[in-house]
Amino acid sequence: MGYAYGRLDRRMSIPERVKTKMKEEGLSGVNKPKRTPKHPTKSHCVMAKEGDTYKFIRFGQQGVSGAGKNPSSAKDKARKKSYYARHNAQDSKPSKLSARYWSHKVKW
Repeated sequence: MGYAYGRLDRRMSIPERVKTKMKEEGLSGVNKPKRTPKHPTKSHCVMAKEGDTYKFIRFGQQGVSGAGKNPSSAKDKARKKSYYARHNAQDSKPSKLSARYWSHKVKW
């Protein structure tokens, strides 16, 4: 019972400016990405939270789909390999406050 109360308590501590931005963008929650089909350049957005820091991030090229977690064709495997090489994917774990983190998680 105490655990559920603790979760509710954390949800209420979101700053007002963050709640306003999430409502404007139609986001359902923190760290929950959403497609943005009407945005001219970016395909997704998310209100990222790491520790006590919140950041609104747009990521992904509009109109381009990632190769997915398990690319089947040789072409998709090559696309994924090139993408990871371009975006320095071999580095240590990126911050949740970076577009790279969300792009890897959602699109690739």
